[in-house]
Parts: sequence; C-alpha cells; structure tokens
Amino acid sequence: MKGVDDAFLGVGDKPGLDIWCIVGSSLAPLAKSQHGKFYARNCYIILNTAELKTGVRRHDVHYWVGEEAKEEDCLMASDKAVELDAALGSNTVQHRETQGEESDKFLSYFRPCIIPVHSHSPSHMEGSRNKSSQTTMFSCEGEHVARVTEVVFSRSSLDHKGVFIVDTASKIFVFSGCNSSVQTRAKALDVVRHLKENRHSGRCEIAAIEDGKLVGDSDAGEFWNLFGGYAPIPRDLLEAVSMNMPLEKLFWINKRTLVPMEAHLLDREILNSDRSYILDCSTEIFLWMGMTTLVSERKTSVTALEDYVHSQGRSSAVRTVIMTEGHETDDFKLHFQHWPKIVEMKLYDAGREKVAAIFKHHGYDVTEIPEHEPQQLISCNGSLKVWLVDCGCTTLLSTEEQEKLYTGDCYIVQYSYVEDGKDYHLFFAWYGKNSIKEDSVATASLMSSLANSVKGHPVVAQVFDGREPELFFSIFKSLIIFKGGRSAAYKNHVVQKSDRNGCHQKDEVALFHVQALRHDCVQAIQVDLVATSLNSSHCYILQDHSSFFIWLGSLSSPSDHNMLDRMMNKLCPFKQSLLVREGSEPDDFWKVLGGRSEYSKEKRVKGWPADRHLYACRFEQGLLKVKEVFSFCQDDLATEETLVLDCNNEIYVWVGLHSDVTSKEQALNIGKMFLQDGILHDRRSIETTVYIITEGDEPAFFTDFFKWDSSKQSSMVGNSFERKLALLKGLSPKLETPDRRRFARERSPAAAPTASPSTPSPRSRSSSSTSTPTAVARQLFPASLHASEAVHALSNSTSRRR
Repeated sequence: MKGVDDAFLGVGDKPGLDIWCIVGSSLAPLAKSQHGKFYARNCYIILNTAELKTGVRRHDVHYWVGEEAKEEDCLMASDKAVELDAALGSNTVQHRETQGEESDKFLSYFRPCIIPVHSHSPSHMEGSRNKSSQTTMFSCEGEHVARVTEVVFSRSSLDHKGVFIVDTASKIFVFSGCNSSVQTRAKALDVVRHLKENRHSGRCEIAAIEDGKLVGDSDAGEFWNLFGGYAPIPRDLLEAVSMNMPLEKLFWINKRTLVPMEAHLLDREILNSDRSYILDCSTEIFLWMGMTTLVSERKTSVTALEDYVHSQGRSSAVRTVIMTEGHETDDFKLHFQHWPKIVEMKLYDAGREKVAAIFKHHGYDVTEIPEHEPQQLISCNGSLKVWLVDCGCTTLLSTEEQEKLYTGDCYIVQYSYVEDGKDYHLFFAWYGKNSIKEDSVATASLMSSLANSVKGHPVVAQVFDGREPELFFSIFKSLIIFKGGRSAAYKNHVVQKSDRNGCHQKDEVALFHVQALRHDCVQAIQVDLVATSLNSSHCYILQDHSSFFIWLGSLSSPSDHNMLDRMMNKLCPFKQSLLVREGSEPDDFWKVLGGRSEYSKEKRVKGWPADRHLYACRFEQGLLKVKEVFSFCQDDLATEETLVLDCNNEIYVWVGLHSDVTSKEQALNIGKMFLQDGILHDRRSIETTVYIITEGDEPAFFTDFFKWDSSKQSSMVGNSFERKLALLKGLSPKLETPDRRRFARERSPAAAPTASPSTPSPRSRSSSSTSTPTAVARQLFPASLHASEAVHALSNSTSRRR
C-alpha cells in the first residue's frame, strides 16, 4: 500500500494488542511479554483490535509519547499513526497519549497498570531488570484504572489526597492519604500485588499505612523511619475550580495554517469532506479529517495539530483525538447540533436472511436454513405471581387471570426460581401504555415493598408496554395483552372521557399478533383493528364476534405456526377457526379489518446484539455524573459504587452494599436519570427496561455479561480496600451475615414498615405518590448536598447535557 509502512500490512485481523516502538526511522514490534513496559525516552504505536457483537472489528490507534522522547520521534509517531489508520481502511480513531496523562481507555489495556521506565534500552526487546534492591516510590491515582507515576523518594512527595506505594527490598508499604478515596486505595493494592509478583517473586511483606494513625502501629514506625522519622505532612492546597464552561474553537487546516471559523452553533454541514478541522474544547482537542483527504494531507494535519498543542502550552494535560469522516466518536458528535443518525449496515447474516426471505416469498423451499434457538435466559421451572395495582393497593390475580394483562393497568410480576442452589426472586413493574398516572406512580414503591419482604436474592426491573425484554415474556408460559383495563382508576377515566374505543370486549371484534418465543412460550398482543397492523413476518388471530381467522404471513416462522392452536385455546376455547394464508384471504377477512390496505411485507430481521458499556455513577453538586469504565470486568464492581451496565435495549443498575443508594426505588430513579439526562448520546427512550441488581444477588442473566468468577462474589466484611488487603495478606476473610446483606430495610434508617405482600397499605401509596422533586432529591442525594441544588438538578434533568 502506497505511503504505508510495511510493518502495518496485515495487522488488525485478530482481537488484542499490537505495539511498535519508534527506533530511529523504523518500527520495532514488541513481543507480548514486553507489552505494558514503556520507556520514557521512546515513542510507541499501539493498536487495539476489538471484535464487536456484530462481528465487525473496531480499531483504536494510540501513539504514546514519553516525557523524555525526542521531538523527531514524536513527529514520526504521529505520522505512523496516520499510516496505520490508512492500512486499516481509514476507519480507526487515533489518540495521542502523553506519559503521565494517559486516557482511561489506554490504561485499561494494561491492567493492573503500566509503570514507565526512566531509562533507555537500545534494543528494547531485551528483558528489563525489574528486580531491584533500591527503594522506589510511586504515586497511584484512579478508581477504575491505576495511573502510576514514579516520584522522588522523599517525604515532600507525600500528600493527604493521594495514595503512595513505597517498594523496598523486603516490604511494600501502601500509604493512603486521609483525603483519598476508598476505590483509589483498593486500586493501589492491585498495583502492590503486581509488584509483589513481578519484582519480588511473590515473597515480600505488605504493610498498609493510614494517614494520621500512628498509635501502636509497628508498620507505621518502620514506614516513617524510611524518611528519617515522623513529621506532619503539609495541608493540601485547594485547587481553584473554574465554573465557566470552556469555549469551543473551530479551525480548518490550510497547509498547516489554522483558519478560525465561527463556532457559536456547530452543525455537521460545516464540515467538508475535502478538508481537515481542529475542534478545541479546552480539555480535549479533536482533529477531524474528511474522507477524500489524502494520506499526505492527513500527516500534514496531524503535524498542524501537534504544533497547535505545543503553541498553547498544553501538551502534557490535553487529550487529542483524531478521526476520519464517518468514524466520529460520540464525544465529538455531542458538540454539534443535529448530527444525523447513521444507519448501521446489515452484514452477512442479515443479508442471508433477506435472500432466504425472497426465495421463500416466491415459493421455494428454504427449510434447510435453521432458525436460531432462542437463548434460555432463566430457569423455566419457577413459580409466577401477578398483582394488579389499583388505587395504591395490590390484588393478587388467579392463575388463569395472571396470564392476561391490560394496557390500561399496571402490574407487579414476581417470578421465583432456583439457580445454583440459591433462591432468586425476579420482580417486574409493568406499566401499560394507557395506564393512569395514579397507578403508575404507586407501582415502583409497591414493588420495592414486595421485594423487601422475600427471603433469598431479589432483583427488580421496570418494564413498559411495547418495550418488554425477552426475559419478561419468557417467564410466562402464555401471555395475552388486551386493550382496556381492570383498575378502578382506569375505569373512572373511561367513564369521564366517555371513550370505550379500543377496549377489548368479549365476543366482539379484535386483532391479535401471535408470536412464539420458545417451544413452550407464546404471546398474543391485541393491535389496532386495521390492515396496516399486519406484517408478512408474523401470524395473527382475527376475531369477528363468534368467528375466528388465523392468518399466516408468508415470511412467518414455523415455530409461530406450531403455537397458534395453543393460543386459540387460550383466547377462545372450543371455537372453530379458519386458516388463512397471506395472499388467499376471503373478502370477509378484509371486511372485518375495514378494507384492504398496504402493510409491511419485509422479512423481520433480528437486530445485532448491542455492545455493552459500563458506567460509574456519582453525584456532584446535585448532578448525576457518569464516567465510562473501559475494558470492564467483574473486579470493577466495587462495593462503594453504583454502576450502570448499558446493553442498549435494557440497562442494569448495579448497587454495591456500601454505596450511598439505600433503596431499590432510589436505584430505579438513577436509572431514569441515566436515560433522560443526556448522558447517552443517542437519547435513549425513558421507557427502556431498567433492572436493579444488588451486590451478592447477581443472577445468571447479569453475570453472563462478565467472565464471572463465583469465588469473587464477595460477602466479606468491609470496603474494597479492606477486602483486598485481607486477601493480599492471606488473612481469613470475615463474612457479612445475611442480615447485613439485605439491601433496603437494614441500610435505610428512615425506611417505612414493610407492607403485606398481598395488599400493601394505602399509606405506602400515599408516600410514593408524593414523588415531588423535593422528595426525590431527599432520597437520591447525600445529606451533604444542599437540598436546593438537588431539587434544581432533578427539575432540569431533561435539559442538561453531560
């Protein structure tokens, strides 16, 4: 490939890391054993290849610049990053990484940490001398990735807000400043374990020193003796915080010259495909290159970016991201008004299904193409209970009635099952699309009361009519969703509006869409009584008073056909039906639907599974702040935190036992804020399904998203730091008692008495229905925050952006 280094040819085919070191005017590939070892005098090219759920490979290119690197090496690194992008089809995102200021995404590739070496190895492929009898000192920052920096071994390097590691010949000391976070202290222990295993061959002592606590601690005395004796550490200086929003500056690049552009309201239309642009957002600088620009022009643009960063004096702290048109990051698009949505291409599998659908539509036999068996997400041998929410109370439905939901009602569904010898209870709050506000407001609180009353492992979820996850339908053997409602509030609403239109009436006319999820699970959903409700990919039951038609779409699944008789017995037992195939409908069929009309005749193709993202959540000055956790794993579920696992069609709010969240209802509110707050760049629907998972109660349908090690499912006493320190020292862990591990009642001193499972009291309804911004703010935000700030945050939640 013209203009591309031969070292890049054929790379990026397999998931994982490829790293090259700049050596003179050439690239030297690093062996896997050398990954994570970076020399301060060198520059590196790093390619991370990830395979998405769609089967497509995503590439991120990073070029790392050591603080002692030569300027010519830095320029060469940026040029080689552009060449690597060209070799991969110009669809990568490139990141400039400066030693000591690396991005979390970059650091996540090298868990538990990288420790830059302040020396130069001529060949770099030779093993470095890690074992040393010298005492070294490191500062450690970061809560989900460890940002390790070697500092001068001196008392003056210590402060109250950081965590420091002092590595001696026989002992590793961890000094935790009194203002450091528990998560940072726990992450520092991961670094200590790394040092113990790699520098001491697993043979050294570990000592934890807590800032300000010295009485009777021999380890503390030994630690301070290293510095010539104890002396107080000066108080941390307060950092000035600017409340002004940074101004965005946009330039287009004209042969290394930056031409300023008007940037008050940025719009996608101002970016031309034959130009390159720099967008300066203060803490982050983006370089956008049009798709028709040449490799030589892109190298010039990157050089202009380097010149601009250095001229601003921000080379060590600023993040720079480089991208080509069509491969923009979400953070970049967030700065523009009305960025158009890009429809993802359907690749091989989707194309294969469409071809099969065309053949089938023309009468060819395609039964040899197997349908994928739905994944079994949960045990099918559990027990089901369904409550109708009515005027702030719940009514337990009979076994026959619990398989019939109405769009004008709200319900609480409990599914209890055994998994790995443990009792799990899955609660769904289901909101009908036509339900009354009085019922919907009370539902979440009533569900929380029910969940708190059971023994075992409760998980709660909030689902909305028309947006149910597959897991919800799978717990029913059969389910029918009718129009109308049974609650008193809904009936009063109908009387007041004098509107009976759309309500299901027995022995009248109705149209049901029928679909099988598994061989033993079928659902029927009442849809509008018009021809446009039909779809060639589905099957339908049309009721005309005492007559019934079963309509088979030409592209419908055989599994749906097999379940139609079963659904007919549920809807209208002992009634005969007429089988109608698409294209051969009698006139009476169309007459019931009000006449013929156009409807969808395209093959229904199941969408690609979404790639998951994990976000850590916290409140700052009454605002919900989130930060993505890259390359996440089970260890990132820290007991002090609340995290959101985003799976696109559903989100999981995981709540640690020692987090500030004290009830399931609060956790549901966090999920709502996450969805509506502008945090997700695609502005996800507020009706996205939200699950609440608590530490120690994780079901298999959640743990499947991780490489889960059940032995790490800690029930140990203490926070993350205390747990890890006990394991690192080889101490026998103290376990939480079952009572301590309960989620809401024991942790919330102001929790209300638990209501009866069958009929929660009206008092619980009245408390939940007063869900004003003030009440929600008091629940959601720590007491240290001003109530006015919290209320303001909630009142303006839909208009805020991250």
